[in-house]
Amino acid sequence: METIKIIKVGGNIIDNDAALEKFLSQFSTVKGPKILVHGGGKLATKLAKDMDVPVNMIDGRRITDADTLDIITMVYAGKINKNIVAKLQSNKCNAIGFTGADGNTIVSVKRPVKKIDYGFVGDVKKVNTGAITALLDNNITPVFCAITHDENGQLLNTNADTIASELAIGLSKHYQTELIYCFEKDGVLLSIDDDNSVIDYMDTGTYETLKINNTFADGMLPKLENCYHALSEGVSKVIIGNPTVISNRDQKFTTLFL
Repeated sequence: METIKIIKVGGNIIDNDAALEKFLSQFSTVKGPKILVHGGGKLATKLAKDMDVPVNMIDGRRITDADTLDIITMVYAGKINKNIVAKLQSNKCNAIGFTGADGNTIVSVKRPVKKIDYGFVGDVKKVNTGAITALLDNNITPVFCAITHDENGQLLNTNADTIASELAIGLSKHYQTELIYCFEKDGVLLSIDDDNSVIDYMDTGTYETLKINNTFADGMLPKLENCYHALSEGVSKVIIGNPTVISNRDQKFTTLFL
């Protein structure tokens, strides 16, 4: 079975033009079928403040009202996504930008209100791989932003780490899937104050122990939950590291196992 790499880029790389250019140059050299998933929360927050739209966050999660949804759609699906696609084309990587609504690729349901009303936030319900595999078969690279839809005309803000995980799971029926999360650190850290404390290998037992001990930064926990969910649903490999991991496996990074 052919291997596909689903690569999610986030963190400070998206907000740093030089770092993003370097990453996209490296991404373009990856051989075989590949998909790129990106976030862009900091730019959306900046634009919201510039437009005097209140930014509401609870435990690091964005509350997405109608005005905020308009802004993140402009930023994620517009400015960031099309900028990335244009830069990939300049690197001879033929790419097409996507939301989950395009090609009906990713369908979500609006997150139910429990203790918190997150607004127009989507939880992924299903991935339709037909349009995706058709593009991949023609050597075209899909580039997904963090927007999905509910099949009833409503766009939904959706966590980019989750989108990457669900794409990897959906495509595992057609490919051997590798899920790679790239950000500015070298991997998952044993101590958030020590960039050299990268955990080389982590299985679920180690993960649960470290989680109980409050080892992980708040932003790392949902990423790790997505990682282990993907592994439990048929994804063959999950790696977390800095962008060089996509072309050089000699440096430090974290590999996750069940």
